[in-house]
Amino acid sequence: MIRAVVFDVGECLVDETREYGTWADWLQVPRHTFAAVFGAVIAQGRDYRETFQEFRPGFDLDEEREKRSAAGRPEAFGEADLYDDVRPALARLRADGLWLGIAGNQTVRAGKILRELFTDDVDLIGTSDDWGASKPDPEFFRRVAEVVPFADGEILYVGDRVDNDLRPAVAAGMHTALVRRGPWATIQWRTEEAEKLPVFRIESLSELPALIRDFNEVSEPAR
Repeated sequence: MIRAVVFDVGECLVDETREYGTWADWLQVPRHTFAAVFGAVIAQGRDYRETFQEFRPGFDLDEEREKRSAAGRPEAFGEADLYDDVRPALARLRADGLWLGIAGNQTVRAGKILRELFTDDVDLIGTSDDWGASKPDPEFFRRVAEVVPFADGEILYVGDRVDNDLRPAVAAGMHTALVRRGPWATIQWRTEEAEKLPVFRIESLSELPALIRDFNEVSEPAR
């Protein structure tokens, strides 16, 4: 049975359109050009951070984050950047008695924002900066397993990427759900792994409560 649901952040809970737009502005390139190169890098199976190298070789993302902050233009997101289905889905899942968590590749600053946004909505928020391990490193999912008070096979990890989310979560013994939004899921949706790895393939988080209830009804041992 699924007793805990853990969500990725970017393009799962948070629409990153505005944030990547501000990176294009920081690089002083047109937003549509940045987005096109971003998509090409992903489609080629490369790390998204290589997008920045295409415009500025030697670009150091961590260093540039600090420069943006010093210039009064830090990376930021808020309530307006959450996908519309996030709040209703979390409320329904919690009402169904599921343990809820958020865990993704995020900075300390992003972790602080997440804790302010989801103070009473989830049981735990963990980030790669908190744990010193980033997806798809197996250590990240070991940390997820450590903080969730249920067995690995009772955890559903929800994300938008086959490579960073589904593949390592399945290797860790967890169930997975792939949500079809953002550049990664859109590009990877029809791949063999995207079709075979997840327990659920969804267009919206609002689908999860009913899907999990049905899954658990089938999985529950006979009494």
